[in-house]
Amino acid sequence: MTFWRIAILFPQHFQGVPIIEPLRLALYQPDIPQNAGTLLRLSACLGLGADIIEPCGFVFDDRKLRRAGMDYLQRAHLIRHSSWDSFRATLAAEGRRLILLTTKAERRHDRFPFAPGDTIMVGRESAGVPSEVAEAAYARIRIPMVSGPRSLNVALAAALVTGEALRQLNAFPPDDDRFEGAGEEAL
Repeated sequence: MTFWRIAILFPQHFQGVPIIEPLRLALYQPDIPQNAGTLLRLSACLGLGADIIEPCGFVFDDRKLRRAGMDYLQRAHLIRHSSWDSFRATLAAEGRRLILLTTKAERRHDRFPFAPGDTIMVGRESAGVPSEVAEAAYARIRIPMVSGPRSLNVALAAALVTGEALRQLNAFPPDDDRFEGAGEEAL
């Protein structure tokens, strides 16, 4: 069991000790509330922190955000940053690497060595991220795809890369007994 899992399960033993989550997921100025809600739901279900770098292209409490995130939004470990500079200062203070998921990268996500504490960032659905943000990233990675299609939906892309990172770090949430003794029909 990794340190962060132990610290989350037994917080009373780690008072004053900073807990570094296995990963965080950052959304740079998201345009589409349904995608943001889906990514916050992903974060809540996998026990990951999430960062929203504002301004958003929608009212953050929009009902579409709540609809996509359902009742999972209250479980999300969300930090809202008023700007890129605010987010960048937080990354530096916490010593986190910024890993940018972009179609413009040369390096494949499945050949990138993720590390505990990495923050995986996705850009705006309409425009990605500005060059200043891309240049500040520790690494820029892409998902290999067949030639022709431009890109995956941002929420699907983030889920795919987050799954690979958690696999590499052996950092998926621990199994519970929800399905023990249940047949395939329960899944």
